[in-house]
Amino acid sequence: MRRKIKKRAGVTPDLRFGNVRLSKFVNYIMVGGKKETARKVVYDALEIIREKQKGTDPIEVFEAAIRNISPTMEVRSRRIGGANYQVPREVRPERKQMLAFRWIIDAARGVKGKPMRVKLADELMLAAKNEGSAIKKKEDTHRMAEANKAFAHFQW
Repeated sequence: MRRKIKKRAGVTPDLRFGNVRLSKFVNYIMVGGKKETARKVVYDALEIIREKQKGTDPIEVFEAAIRNISPTMEVRSRRIGGANYQVPREVRPERKQMLAFRWIIDAARGVKGKPMRVKLADELMLAAKNEGSAIKKKEDTHRMAEANKAFAHFQW
């Protein structure tokens, strides 16, 4: 019998730009329930993008970065006959967004010696140009899925 479909609480758009995806990104940045600090980091990063790239909307840069980082394929481990196989699978839209957010944040946090707002702005600008650590992570994931294409018939 199928399980009930989980009811998800809707995310309200962020205060300054009215963007739902940006509001969700603020929630991912947040550590220890400090939402106002997370908002300040994200908004400051968007201001840095606005200053560095004159004439461009920082929300467009943010959206382009998320679009470029979102993976289309990933590998999932599957145990068959005593052996574990890395089976390539398509990624659901919600998971694409979650992985993109996670990879951007991890890449920004991995840089040392700068404030988070500067690291985040740099990573978003690089991702919008298809460069940077988060893009490398996406390419590695796609390469792994491509290498394990022989096990695609084990999909479930």
